[in-house]
Amino acid sequence: MGRGTLRIYLGAAPGVGKTYAMLSEGHRRRQRGTDVVVGFVETHGRPRTAALVEGLEVVPRRRITYRGATFTEMDVDAVLARRPQVALVDELAHTNVPGSRNAKRWQDVEELLDAGIHVISTLNIQHLESLNDVVEQITGVPQRETIPDEVVRRADQIELVDMTPEALRRRLAHGNVYAPEKIDAALSNYFRVGNLTALRELALLWVADRVDEGLRRYRAEHHIDRPWPARERVVVGLSGGPEGETVIRRAARIAARGSGGELMAVYVARSDGLTGASPKTLARQRELVENLGGSFHTVVGDDVPTALLQFAKGVNATQLVLGISRRKRHLFSPGVGNTVARLADEIDVHIVPHEKAGRGLRLLPERREALSRLRRLWGWAAAVIGPPALTLLLALTRDMHSLPTDLLLFLALTVGVALLGGLWPALFCAVSGSLLLNFYFTPPIHRFTIAEPENLLALVVFVLVGVGVSSVVDLAARRTQQAARSQAEAEVLSGLARSVLSGKDALPALLNQLK
Repeated sequence: MGRGTLRIYLGAAPGVGKTYAMLSEGHRRRQRGTDVVVGFVETHGRPRTAALVEGLEVVPRRRITYRGATFTEMDVDAVLARRPQVALVDELAHTNVPGSRNAKRWQDVEELLDAGIHVISTLNIQHLESLNDVVEQITGVPQRETIPDEVVRRADQIELVDMTPEALRRRLAHGNVYAPEKIDAALSNYFRVGNLTALRELALLWVADRVDEGLRRYRAEHHIDRPWPARERVVVGLSGGPEGETVIRRAARIAARGSGGELMAVYVARSDGLTGASPKTLARQRELVENLGGSFHTVVGDDVPTALLQFAKGVNATQLVLGISRRKRHLFSPGVGNTVARLADEIDVHIVPHEKAGRGLRLLPERREALSRLRRLWGWAAAVIGPPALTLLLALTRDMHSLPTDLLLFLALTVGVALLGGLWPALFCAVSGSLLLNFYFTPPIHRFTIAEPENLLALVVFVLVGVGVSSVVDLAARRTQQAARSQAEAEVLSGLARSVLSGKDALPALLNQLK
């Protein structure tokens, strides 16, 4: 026999009718011929709820004596021995009396489910572990009985029993929830309109997220990649630049146009962990997104358009908002915005203008120098002086070496210039060296012609190797600079975190780190 299914009636507060709905469902199933028993139900003295228990088979409770008092709990063994098709078990988050079979009622329910018995249960939103502190802040009442969210998320069905705060307060005032002597205290404390409104919102949002999880799971199981616009989900792509705040606010306005719109911001980080974005800027933008009711995400990827679209499709986004690139347009690069718009399929793409947007056309991307100014000056000095000096030395000792040796020496000089000064000095050294090799050492000598094809090939390989080595050195220097910056930032944050956790004053510790 397979595992049983769990159905939960979820409410925002006591008295909304969860137990009533559970018992009504039990009657409906019994009328359809299903074998239904009441494993445990708590009527709280409510006449209408107690009346619904009549007509249903009730499994006798187990009596437990604890500290001189007698308590009753669900008799798990009796329910397992009875083996009904469906068991009604009230108050899923209940803590059992010490000496019971399990510490929590949800653990009792797990045993019934493992035995193939279907279970219908009830739960209030304030008993969820993840919302425990939030509910205490709202109501001022600590919740001692909690249940792990994962247990509830695994339920096969979750049905929200909803009621407006005003209707619940009327039900309470009519004596349908608590005894008359408790009504005034309940209305003026826990059951205030503000409390009930906040609890209701928590329940609605939690159930909405649960429905969203189910939709994502269904789409994944059926390999559905196309967005389903069940509700507006706006993804804003951030580059870490100063234009981010403008783009975020525009995306928030777009999300607010539709009921239930959701805002998500995403920053694409490099797969090697190095980033050119300012951590301070990203932190400020994260705070802005959260203040606007959205969520901030970081994904890893070297291809920014692909990473953005994968994230947007993964969260079933309907709209994607990007800012115009701050860089000036490149002839050989269409830009992130254009690429995303071309590949977005059914996702609407918004390109937001801002004051930092680039203008004009550049044939090549701008380069940021990774090496220090002094190092580049020494590199250029070596590139200008080195080839003529080496040519003079080789010319004076012409009889002691051949063309392959000359090529290797010039190649070594080019590699040295690349290590010292980076890309452009090395390129100059490679080109000037090839010309000097051709003119002084490649037959026919003192002419810019090459008689032997292998000599031409050797010179071409020489230039290509010089260019390749120079590019690698330049890239390595940039990575080293970025890694050093990231390491320094990480050390500052780590030191600050350690000082905070150890109870020290954070500000002096941070200043010492900066010094």
